[in-house]
Amino acid sequence: MKVILIAFLITLFSTTGALSQKPTAWRGGTNGNYPDKGLLKTWPQNGPDILWVAEGIGEGFSSPVFANGKIFVSTMIDTTGFIVILDLKGKELKRYSYGTEFFESYPGARSTPVIVGDWLYIYSGRGTIYAFDAEKGTLRWKRDLIKETDGENIKWGVTETLVVDGDKIYCSPGGKKFNIVALNRLDGTFVWNSPGVGDLSAYCTPLLIDLGNKKILVTMMASHILGVDASTGKTLWSYEQPNQWSVHANTPIYANGMIFCTSGYGQGTVALNLSSDGNSVSKAWFNPKFDSRMGGAVYIDGYLYSSGDKNREWQCLDAKTGTEKWASTEIGKGDIISADGLLFLYSEKGELALAEANPNSFKLLSQAKVEKGTAQHWAHPVINDGTLYVRHGNALIAYKIK
Repeated sequence: MKVILIAFLITLFSTTGALSQKPTAWRGGTNGNYPDKGLLKTWPQNGPDILWVAEGIGEGFSSPVFANGKIFVSTMIDTTGFIVILDLKGKELKRYSYGTEFFESYPGARSTPVIVGDWLYIYSGRGTIYAFDAEKGTLRWKRDLIKETDGENIKWGVTETLVVDGDKIYCSPGGKKFNIVALNRLDGTFVWNSPGVGDLSAYCTPLLIDLGNKKILVTMMASHILGVDASTGKTLWSYEQPNQWSVHANTPIYANGMIFCTSGYGQGTVALNLSSDGNSVSKAWFNPKFDSRMGGAVYIDGYLYSSGDKNREWQCLDAKTGTEKWASTEIGKGDIISADGLLFLYSEKGELALAEANPNSFKLLSQAKVEKGTAQHWAHPVINDGTLYVRHGNALIAYKIK
């Protein structure tokens, strides 16, 4: 009896410990707003000092994540997906494969891995979720989610990063029945499945909103923005948001009771007022010009900053009204993150720029050129412990910004 009790307690405590760990998250879990302080307000003439470059890691558009004192990044070599582990000085420690990646159009790993304690989760461009021992690379479980459900892969492959919260993983296979799903992250079994409104998925990493008494999963599918009860999978509301190619790659932003959803390809940004109970939304404003395709946006002190798609300008909006405060074409369109009152811009032309988070005017402080790496400049940069990390295809570059 004592042996059984001890075994039960060991299982209980180890499971409780695993579920209480804080997961890594896409764009820092704060939609691109990083907590670092004391950063350089200007860079040297040729750009911030390069601390190191890890080349030959393989192709991909995903961002690095940081856990257990190491760097993890997903990548593709030939047609196989790999997880590459680096130390904080850029030395490769290990790599292990996770199956076939998306190699057709714009080949390379797409989704950023998520790490919780000693667990690593990756959603391949072909629609399979893998759970590994993060450092050993031992496979714990996998689910070919699209094949096992009524889901359907999309033109440029799955790009959404998994959202992990407690014992659940959330993602969007895009079927008529299994439209959005929650899985038990320890064994991969389904917790719930939601039919949503039957749209295909749309490259979007969901946002989890905690209202205190309720958590809501908000995502953009092919033609609609959806709000789903994170506990039950019940669809609470939907709002129509179509565009030319059904691509909505930017994670929604939530601030001060408002949800901001930005799409490119001829759409724009809609702001929705979320009811206090989370059960409904109403339109606050719409701005067709604020139309980032996949570079994200940041919300800072009541203002939104991003670059356009068809409107190839960096812009600032008053988040309450949607009114444009300024627009600039000094830097090409691309990705945006922020920290310490600064905007870090990474353009599709390979420009790396530093600007003030200033709603009164665009103030470019410094800029440089990303010379290392391959293919498109699409991966979202990351700031970790005073270092800016830029992934460009087969290279990961660490810049000193503090």
